[in-house]
Amino acid sequence: MRVELKNIFLSNPGFICAAGDSENPESFVENLASGNRDGIKKTDCGLVGEGGVKSFFVGKIDDSKLKSTGDAFDMRVLQILDFALSSIKNVVEKAISLYGAERVGVCMGSCDNGSALSFAGHKAFFTEGAFPADYDLKVQGADYPATFTARKFGTRGICLAFSTACSSSASAIVKAKELIRAGICDAVIAGGVDVASDTVLLGFDSLEAIDHEKTNPFSKNRNGINLGEGASVFLLSKDDLDEMGIVLAGSGESSDASHMTAPLADGSGAEKAMKAALEDSGLKPEDVDYVNLHGTGTHLNDSMEGRGVNLVFGSENHLACSSTKPLTGHTLGAAASLELAACFYAIKSQKIPVHVWDGVQDPEIPRLNLVTEKSSLPQKPIRCCMSNSFAFGGCNASLIIRKIK
Repeated sequence: MRVELKNIFLSNPGFICAAGDSENPESFVENLASGNRDGIKKTDCGLVGEGGVKSFFVGKIDDSKLKSTGDAFDMRVLQILDFALSSIKNVVEKAISLYGAERVGVCMGSCDNGSALSFAGHKAFFTEGAFPADYDLKVQGADYPATFTARKFGTRGICLAFSTACSSSASAIVKAKELIRAGICDAVIAGGVDVASDTVLLGFDSLEAIDHEKTNPFSKNRNGINLGEGASVFLLSKDDLDEMGIVLAGSGESSDASHMTAPLADGSGAEKAMKAALEDSGLKPEDVDYVNLHGTGTHLNDSMEGRGVNLVFGSENHLACSSTKPLTGHTLGAAASLELAACFYAIKSQKIPVHVWDGVQDPEIPRLNLVTEKSSLPQKPIRCCMSNSFAFGGCNASLIIRKIK
C-alpha cells in the first residue's frame, strides 16, 4: 500500500574516503572547506604492462583504518563498507527495534567488488591450469555489498544492488526513497562503495580518461579524472530517527541512451535529471543554495554539465557550485552518496566545499559560480543542496536534500 509521505529523513551518514571519515566528520568538513588534497597521492599500479609499472594519483584510504570483517571473502571493498556501516549501527538498530527487521531494506550501489580476487584467480588459472580452491564467482556479483549489509544488521526487508557506473549510489538512494514512499519499507540502508583497483585504474587509463597529474575540473586545461575509493551510507526513514531535520526532498533520473561512455554534449540529459529532481521536491531553482557538481575533470563531462546547469538555473545565476572530486578522488559507485554526505555537512556546518582548480576558465563552458576558499562561508544560510551524478551510458541522477527544522 502506497503511503503518502511528505518527507524522507536522512540519518547522519557513515562514510570513509581520502578526505576524511565519519569518525571525525569535523576534519572532513575542514578538508573540504579548505581544499586540502593531502589524501590524493601518487600510487603505483600493481599490474605491469608492456610499458612497465604505471603510476596514478589516487584517493586512497589509509590501511590502518580498515579491519577484517570476518566475512568468508574478506575483500577490501567490504572492509571499506564495514567502516561506513559501523557509523550508522545505532540508528539502524533503532529502526529495526521500531519497525521490525522485515520493514528495513537495503539498497547498495557499487561498480567493482571482487576484481582483485578475480584477477588473482584468473592469473592462477592461466599459469597453473586451475583456479585456487578458495576461488568463488560470488565475489564478483554486484549484489555482494548489499547482501553483506543485510547480513551485518540482520535486516529482512527487500535487498537490492545497483550498478549504474558513477551514479550507482544515487540510483540506490532514489530506490530507497521510492520503497519508503510505496509503503514497502519503513527504513532503508542506502549508499555505495568502491575500491580503486588496479583493473579499474588501467581500464579508465585505456579510455584516456585519467589525468596523470592532479585533476582540474572545469578548467580549460583539464585532462581527466583521479580515481578514489570510499563508501558512504545513510539510513533513510519515514521518521527522523537521528533527529537531524534533514530530508531527501527530491530526486530525478534520466537516460541519454546515446553512447556507451560519452554523455550528450548539449547537457540535455543532465538538465532532465536536475529538472526532475526539482519537480519531485516541489522546489524552484532559486531555492537551491549549493550544487555539488559531478565535475570529473574530463573534457566531455564538464562541458555538458556546465551547459546543463546553465539550462536549469539560468545564465545569470550566482548559485554556489563545486566539485569535491579533486579532494576525494572519483569514488565511482560510492561517489553520489559520498557527495550527498558533503552536502549534508554543508547544511549542518554551514561551510561549503571549495572548488580546487587552476582558475583558467574554459570559454566553451557557461560560467559557473565556483566556490573559492574565500567564499566557502556562505552569504546566506545553506538549507538546500543538489548533488549531481552523470555516469557512463548516460545514467544521470540528481538528488536534493534540505533542512526542514
